[in-house]
Amino acid sequence: METNNDFERYQKAKKQVQELKGFYSHLLSYLLVMIVIIYINLKYTPEVLWFIWTLLGWGIGVFFHAMRVFNFFPFFNKDWENNKIKQFMEEEKANKNKLQ
Repeated sequence: METNNDFERYQKAKKQVQELKGFYSHLLSYLLVMIVIIYINLKYTPEVLWFIWTLLGWGIGVFFHAMRVFNFFPFFNKDWENNKIKQFMEEEKANKNKLQ
C-alpha cells in the first residue's frame, strides 16, 4: 500500500516538473522571438511599432500558461477538480439511494 502511495506521489511530482519545464520553454521561446521581432521592427519600420501587438498577444498566452502551472486559478486546480468529482459522485449515489 505504501509503495502505491509513493508511486502516485512520484507520478504527480513528475507531471508537475514536466509542466514547469514546458512553461520555462514557452517563456524562453517567447523572449527570444520577441527580441528578434523587436529588432526587426525597430530596424526596418521604426515609425510603426507593430511588435507591441505580438508582444501583448503572445504575452497573454504566457501569462495564462504561468497561471495554470503555478496554480493561480483557484477554481481550476487539481484539488478543485478532485473535490468536484467526489461531490458529483456523492450526489449521484445519494440520488440513486433515494430512488431505491
